[in-house]
Amino acid sequence: MPLKIEREDQTTINLTPMIDIVFLLIIFFMVSTKFSELNEAERDVAVNVPTVTDAKALTSAPQKRVINVFEDGSITLDREQVTLQQLKSQLTAAKKQYHKVGVVIRGDAQSLYQNVASVMATCRQAEIADLNLSVQETQLR
Repeated sequence: MPLKIEREDQTTINLTPMIDIVFLLIIFFMVSTKFSELNEAERDVAVNVPTVTDAKALTSAPQKRVINVFEDGSITLDREQVTLQQLKSQLTAAKKQYHKVGVVIRGDAQSLYQNVASVMATCRQAEIADLNLSVQETQLR
């Protein structure tokens, strides 16, 4: 009688479903995690900071500084007569106190444009980013 030898195949484990589940778990945890914008120094200190419902700035932003350029070329900053050098130094000082300080330039319609351009250049030298020119709207006929 012939001897029958059974050959056992090696059993293998299919890892594809397990890898799929692991990737789904990674995606789930990445999506559900709240990423904190705190830097390392703030994250390492165990302090419970208070919460507020209506968060606003502690101090309000200062009003825009008004520069008037008159017909004769004279310049005022907030109703105080100044030269271009004084204007630059006062705007630079204001910029140091509040870095987002704004300026409104009001040039007389009869004034030379060069006077207004000089004031604009002075504001640029003082690194004023919020610069506005004031105009008056006319009615079309």
